[in-house]
Parts: sequence; C-alpha cells; structure tokens
Amino acid sequence: MDYQATLDYLFSQLPMYQRQGKAAYKADLNNTWKLMELLDHPYRGFKSIHVAGTNGKGSTSHMIASILQEAGYRVGLYTSPHLIDFRERIKINGEVIAKEDVINFVSTYRQEFEKINLSFFEWTVGLCFSYFAKQKVDIAIVEVGMGGRLDSTNVIEPLLSIITNIGLDHTQFLGNTLSLIAKEKAGIIKPSIPVIIGESTSETKAIFKDIANSNSAPITFVENQTFETIYESDLLGEYQLGNQKTGLTCVKQLNQLEFKIAPIDVSNGLNRVIKNTGLLGRWQILDKSPLTICDTAHNEDGLKAVLKQISKLKCNQKHIVLGMVNDKSIADVIQLFPKEAQYYFCNANIPRALPSSELMDVANRANLQGVDCGSVENAVSKAQQSAGTNDLIYIGGSTFVVADALIAWNK
Repeated sequence: MDYQATLDYLFSQLPMYQRQGKAAYKADLNNTWKLMELLDHPYRGFKSIHVAGTNGKGSTSHMIASILQEAGYRVGLYTSPHLIDFRERIKINGEVIAKEDVINFVSTYRQEFEKINLSFFEWTVGLCFSYFAKQKVDIAIVEVGMGGRLDSTNVIEPLLSIITNIGLDHTQFLGNTLSLIAKEKAGIIKPSIPVIIGESTSETKAIFKDIANSNSAPITFVENQTFETIYESDLLGEYQLGNQKTGLTCVKQLNQLEFKIAPIDVSNGLNRVIKNTGLLGRWQILDKSPLTICDTAHNEDGLKAVLKQISKLKCNQKHIVLGMVNDKSIADVIQLFPKEAQYYFCNANIPRALPSSELMDVANRANLQGVDCGSVENAVSKAQQSAGTNDLIYIGGSTFVVADALIAWNK
C-alpha cells in the first residue's frame, strides 16, 4: 500500500469519531489492552505526561513539549484531532512521523489487528506508542482523545497527570453535568502518580480531591500556585494565560523529578511554541489586512473566551465564518455570538457537520444575519470578498471548520 491507501484504510477502520461521532465510541479499554499485548506494551519504553481536559489540553501539551525541547530533551507529542495532515498527531521534536513509518506499521500489523476490530483511534494510539518507543524519546506528552477513564491513551504509566479544566462538551458520552464529566476525566488519576489540576470549581475540586486521595496521588491545584514571571508567548489567545500557568506548574514538578529545565528554556519554549511544535488553529492569524483569525474553540467555555477577545478588537465590521457539528446542542452557544456581525454559514466536509442551512435557521432565530455558503472554502471566499481592509474575519465554531479553512488557505 502507498501512503494514501494506508490512510484510507485507517480512516475506514470502524467509524471514526472525528468524522462520524457517537458510532465510533467504545465504552471500555478491552481492545486497547489487547492491542498493547500484541505490541508488547510499548508505552513502558518511554516516560510520559498524560493531559486531559475539556479545553486547553492541546495548547498545554504543545507548551510543555516546546519547553522540554528547549531544555534539550527528545520529546514525543501525541495530540488529536489533526487539522491538515494525519501525521500532525504524532511528532518528535516538532517533526511529524514519516509516511514510511505509517505505511510499515499498518502493513506489519494489519492482519493481526483485524482479528480484534480496532477503531481508528486505537490504531493511531498503537502506532504512536510503538513509534515513540522505537525512536527512544526521552519523554512523551500524551493528550487524551476524549474523556479520560475510557480513553485509549489511558493505559500509560505517566510521571504526571494533568487535567486542564472541566466544561460541558461530549455530554452524550461523558455525562451532562460538570461532576459527571469531572469523574470521567479524573479517570486518568493513577495510584501514587502526581496530578495537576488547571482550573476547577468547588464542585469539580471536591471530586478531584476525593479520587486523588483514594489513589494516594499527590494533587496540585494551579490556582494555589504563585508565578513570579508570566512569559511572553507566540500563542496570542488571551485564554492561553491559564494554559501557561498549568504548563509552568508541570515544569516545576518535572524539575523536582530530576529533569533539568532552566528559566531560559521556559522563556524560549513559550516564545517558540508554534516554531517548535507546529501547533495550528489557536488564535491563528491568517492575514493582517483584513485581520483574519481562525480558532478551534467549539464549546461554550472555549467560544466565550475567544469571542471576549474578539469583542476587544477595533474594526469597522465583523465577518464570521461559522460552522458546527450535528451532535451538540447549539441553541445556547449561538447566543454568545455578536448580533452586529455578518455571518457566512458553512459545514465542514465531514458526516458530523451540521448542515449550513440548519445552522442558519438556528442563528436567524437568535437574530444573527448572514448567508448560507455550503462549503467552508466558499464561506471564506465570500467573507474575503465582502470584507474591507479595516474589517475583521473570524473563522470558527468547529475544529473541522478551521481544518477545512486551513486546507483551503494553503491551496
């Protein structure tokens, strides 16, 4: 198989959550444990940090990876979903896995893995852990796909666990209250392994404390930490400050675990997150005239933070390219968007996308006015045609809208 045929095969392995949603979800780790046995438990071949959370886990993971790279470590980074290239999910020191490594892994294990019906995500986790072990990374930052307790990444034995925050997202799988979601994400807390909590409420804090105590896991709340320095970063979203504090707390604990990370490594690492890791889609400025920004925020808490920052920007007119997925309630989220903006409703090129016509109907009921553009590429094009040099274009609402926009932008 060539690379494209290999990718097509992986994407066809049982439903893929990124594209199809609930049908892809497996409610246990039995398959993952079978997979790890077949691969001889590769995660035991490298140190790791496990990162969960509703928002911020991707940015926090990339920050920590960048800092460790500046300190001279060989750093594996596993994140999801990808935006442009599948290989974004698996990187070492910012370099994506080679196409040949993907092809060879699938060719080697295809027959064995078909016997246990692996999902796309399980395949990807197996590939990642096997690759990191063979490449002898010093440490891997492993981002949870969804939830925590039943996520395929939750077989690793990390040095540290991190939960960035808890918000309402993926409620059809994780529960429809903050406490239920907190319990799922707290499933990454393991016996005697320290856990860092980025943001919490009184409700979720009690749950984290209880589960940490029952596992004899030392627990650190970022809100109780003092930070002598807040560093400049190439990640320009105001919401990144909270993620930075979580990353700094992680660095503090790594230094206690005999890692050697100097203040200059932290400063350089935070200044070069994008350069060192290739992070995409977080308050990413695509153009300056008109100012064009894309951001993957896609749930209520994430969008509140992004829209708050957008409200502070001075511009003549706001143009918002907006698309969402079909398995989330959007009535409340749509109320967050500014009524004075011009909207370009679209749907990403995935089965999970909410049809742009349906999104426009909901938006119209919330007094948001605009046009149904169908594809993301068409929506971006129409926004560009309409916007003046002193206007603002924002592209978002869904990770997959940003993905399609970046693909179109790079054509």
